[in-house]
Amino acid sequence: MELDEVSLRNTAEGATFLGTGGGGDPYTGRLVAQRVIERYGPPRIIGLDELDDEANVYVAAMMGTPAVMVEKIIGAAEMDLSVSALEKYTGRPADAIIAAEMGGCNSMVPLAVTFNVHGVNASPMSMANEHGESIIINARNSHETELKARSLIIEMGGTAAISAYPMDGRTAKKVAIPGTLTLALQIGNALEEGRRQGRAVAALIEFLRSTEYYGHARQLFEGKVTNLDRRIVGGFTRGACHIRGHGDAAPTMVLEYQNEHLVAWIGDEVQAMVPDLVCVLDSDTGTPVTTEGLKYGQRVSVVAASVPPIMRSDAALATFGPRAFGYDFDFVPVEALAGDR
Repeated sequence: MELDEVSLRNTAEGATFLGTGGGGDPYTGRLVAQRVIERYGPPRIIGLDELDDEANVYVAAMMGTPAVMVEKIIGAAEMDLSVSALEKYTGRPADAIIAAEMGGCNSMVPLAVTFNVHGVNASPMSMANEHGESIIINARNSHETELKARSLIIEMGGTAAISAYPMDGRTAKKVAIPGTLTLALQIGNALEEGRRQGRAVAALIEFLRSTEYYGHARQLFEGKVTNLDRRIVGGFTRGACHIRGHGDAAPTMVLEYQNEHLVAWIGDEVQAMVPDLVCVLDSDTGTPVTTEGLKYGQRVSVVAASVPPIMRSDAALATFGPRAFGYDFDFVPVEALAGDR
């Protein structure tokens, strides 16, 4: 797989959709990647099955509040420093870099992603900022790693580059979800083709339904953003978005989020919930909209989709299911909530 300018743009857009509102501004992340590729050439992208079992695999990502990333632009230097700091600490050079998540700028929010579900400790973890400062955290488990990182992230300016979850190739094959970068590109391609046909959202849903991971996909709602509650709390962007449906008697959907969209409500009925995908797109263009990109008066479509089984396991739900975010109800799949259509 090679990333030229078009495929890089479409991959960023697809990753923004999969980021469910979080992950930071895809435009700035794409510009950084494009600049590095122009200077050093495209990276070699391989599948998990091509990894040597003894390969040293590190996560590279941004951690922090997406709302801050809009003003504090990420740079390649701190990303490189975070990986090199971890290499120096472990004494093992990186053979491969793996994505923490498919988000707009590939940020790691929350820190406890699927690697943690399978017992891979986030520590040792490095953090680096634009001033050339780096910190190593070596905590007893991923939960403690995140607590310590969250306290430091504010002092480092609200965002930082991180490298974490050091693992070998054998472990990566067991705990990572394969093929998501390719899927992000295919989602971006589907949106691009859908725009040519004047039916971007419909084309996206058709593609999602053809995939192994996101087969239970449907449009939940369409309307106009009428109210926004957005605040930064504890290093997260938290709040709610109110979307009024078309027509005088139309209902209102409320999306609650913590960086990413967590739960979609109409009245007191849940329409979709984490860890299933709850995504907002521009109704006309199908462009995914991040939580910090939501604005009053936008006409948007809300799309929900299922996730890979690994993200619906008991261990996964304990980490990032609705109860993990303080909701007093258990996870119900989107296809069971609304009926698979």
